Amino acid sequence: MSANSIKLVEVPRIANARHSIRHVFIRDFVLVCSIGIHQHEKEAAQRVRINLDLAVDESGQDINDDIDNVICYEDLAKGVEAIVGTGHVNLVETLAEKIAAMCLIDRRVRSARVRVEKLDILDDAESVGIEIERFNSEV
Repeated sequence: MSANSIKLVEVPRIANARHSIRHVFIRDFVLVCSIGIHQHEKEAAQRVRINLDLAVDESGQDINDDIDNVICYEDLAKGVEAIVGTGHVNLVETLAEKIAAMCLIDRRVRSARVRVEKLDILDDAESVGIEIERFNSEV
């Protein structure tokens, strides 16, 4: 394979002015959660780290310095806390799906990328977990 035949893969950015997409995110949100399939995980809560990346349609509405005209990351955080507070979840995949579904309730959110990491599982690893991306079927 020659250098001329190599195709570079460009990682897509979420924010995109041409498509009127705003990137709303929450980074490294650490919560205590009842999660896991093992008995010791069902008996004691553990730390999880959650990251959200949302592609938000900003076309058609001016911000006008009004919180009602944007996706509020404080409301997102409260939504995540409410989901975590509903009780035990066996799988990080299930938690990620519930969080993504909550984010996609707002029709302005075109896609949600959710990463859920368990922080205290493997001694030699910072974290283990899952990342998903879901699209809004309403758009």
